[in-house]
Amino acid sequence: MHPISAARRCALSFALALAGLQTAALAQPAPAPATVPYEVFFKDTTLAEARLSPTGKRLAVAAPGAEGRRVGLYVFELGAKIEARRVVQFSNDDVGSFQWVNDDKLVFSATDRRIASGTHYQASGLFSVAADGSGVRQLVQREHDAESERQAFGAALPFNHVLLSVPFPHPGEPGNRVLVGRYGLNNSNNTSAYTPYWLNIDTARAQPATFDEPRGAVNFLFDSHGEARLVVTEKDNERVVHWRGPGEKTWSELTRGTLMGLPFVPVSVDDGGRLFVSRLEGPQRYEVLTRFDFQTKAPEPRALLSTPGFDADGVVIQDAGRTVGLRYQTDALSTAWFDPAMREFQKLVDARFTEGVNVVSCARCGKADMVALVRNFSDREPGEYWIYRGSAPEADRWQPVGRQRPEVDTRSMAGQELHRIKARDGADLPVWLTLPQGVAPGKPAPAVVLVHGGPFSRGRTWNWNGWAQFLASRGYLVIEPEFRGSEGYGDKHYRDGFRQWGLAMQDDVADALRWAQGQKLATDRACIAGASYGGYSTLMGLAKDGALYRCGVAWLGVTDLMLLVKGDTWVDDDAGSSYRSYMAPQMIGDAAKDEAMLKANSPVLLADRIRAPLLMAYGERDRRVPIEHGERMRDALVKAGRPPEWVTYRGEAHGFGNLDNKVDFAKRVEAFLAKHLKDAADAPAAQQGGQ
Repeated sequence: MHPISAARRCALSFALALAGLQTAALAQPAPAPATVPYEVFFKDTTLAEARLSPTGKRLAVAAPGAEGRRVGLYVFELGAKIEARRVVQFSNDDVGSFQWVNDDKLVFSATDRRIASGTHYQASGLFSVAADGSGVRQLVQREHDAESERQAFGAALPFNHVLLSVPFPHPGEPGNRVLVGRYGLNNSNNTSAYTPYWLNIDTARAQPATFDEPRGAVNFLFDSHGEARLVVTEKDNERVVHWRGPGEKTWSELTRGTLMGLPFVPVSVDDGGRLFVSRLEGPQRYEVLTRFDFQTKAPEPRALLSTPGFDADGVVIQDAGRTVGLRYQTDALSTAWFDPAMREFQKLVDARFTEGVNVVSCARCGKADMVALVRNFSDREPGEYWIYRGSAPEADRWQPVGRQRPEVDTRSMAGQELHRIKARDGADLPVWLTLPQGVAPGKPAPAVVLVHGGPFSRGRTWNWNGWAQFLASRGYLVIEPEFRGSEGYGDKHYRDGFRQWGLAMQDDVADALRWAQGQKLATDRACIAGASYGGYSTLMGLAKDGALYRCGVAWLGVTDLMLLVKGDTWVDDDAGSSYRSYMAPQMIGDAAKDEAMLKANSPVLLADRIRAPLLMAYGERDRRVPIEHGERMRDALVKAGRPPEWVTYRGEAHGFGNLDNKVDFAKRVEAFLAKHLKDAADAPAAQQGGQ
């Protein structure tokens, strides 16, 4: 990494200070969806992240700027005269995450955003910089730092230190320290355990934080002063939650469980010593947010936040250690404010930006001189940022920061809907639809069933998504089922997916398509597609429900369940021993006890059942799903007389990071789908795409 510039002042207006963030010419006619270039859907966001300083004096933004530069760090002065500076820019690395330590200094990590996940763990280091761009200092080394780079930045902690917390700079406190954790191998289950240290960002000197925390700490909750109030430890398959409240000298146990779950989950702690936790409620075991009662030693029975039909998935919003609200996810992101002034401000914001969701973060929340950062987004708008300054003259209180993807013309994007349908066994099945423009109302469209990865994660929320928008722009109805095993829809829905790879989970995918066809939304021309677990589901869908699908697109997909849960000495992957010992046997299947089930649902052993055309793609450096999965499947299909279309990408891992590779794969997918799903009437539209 070689810094190009420090404290380069930009003589640009506020809205244009990031060199082109506001370049969409909305006065022009909207392009036809099929002519929107591939890059619009697959290039990295122009404005990656924005954060207010603790008192709202400044705004920091991570953005690539002009001329295809790496993601740098910019700082806006939010005074009467608004100025912007690029304070950090590397020539061959990107700014990763960043946080304000005080109004004048930030800490940030470095990463390579052009490399996808699943190659190998790469420590991202830690740096500090002043808001004017001066004094860039390396605090924690990166794993691959050359000796010359280490000497250039001076002494720094070894790479086995990570940022744990950044305290709020309260008056009378140092305001120049962060908490880092030195990690080492927890030999009981091959996971990392952390020892906390205070790190001075001005001197790069560290000293023990002296929390006397229990051994084997894997997670902490700190208050805004940097005091550790809660520690989670792990040993073998046991997970224990420990607490030490304000004024207490020793740690006490709150609860314990296994790697597969706790009776309740700690979420946040405030400066008053209140602990917020999530617990499960009702027959579907939806997650609700509440406080912990230290008298009864149990979560309070009354929920602070309950969202029937969804897990609350709440995040506590704090301002200088004061709890002011909750942010939560249902189909879309929402906010519940405790502070009356913030409730009124949210109404003001929602009246100003009437389309989509408005997410507010604030400094001096609810005060007359509050500064707020507002992100507005929707299914058609990827996101745009605005600044509100309560102390400014009324005409100047609102200022635009920029759009996250200025190339996106919202008028040519597709709408997204969430439906709740019944699976074949009567279970609730959430299904997302992205509706193509240009299809007459009541006329069904050819469909792509897009299966999410994970699989034990949430597939979608209501927002803009590149793959769904791309496929819809080419005329396809996009069907995304939240099959059982998906998070966000109750613990029962989640755990009903355990040991159901290729079974009930796969039936849910087929049921979503059959429902859309029954509703006259989808024609009988359908393809199944997906990455990672979605790639596995694609292959299993073609083998199990071949009559439903005319083709399949599987990338980065698991093909051999025995290889997944058991591993192979000759195959390099990133599955840890604790995952294979304690989690995979419950979630996927036991390699010994469930061998027959695992083999019966491994696509690599079902190649002779796959009749539909298939496109497969892999990254050659993927350690999450090693390319051996794909090569074994390809060879089995060749042996069965059904060779797939096959492509691999050099240097790519679990998800393609290089834009050229993303575009190349999108072009292949577009041509493949057009060949197998389009009829003669559709052909002209397919041929003009991306020109």
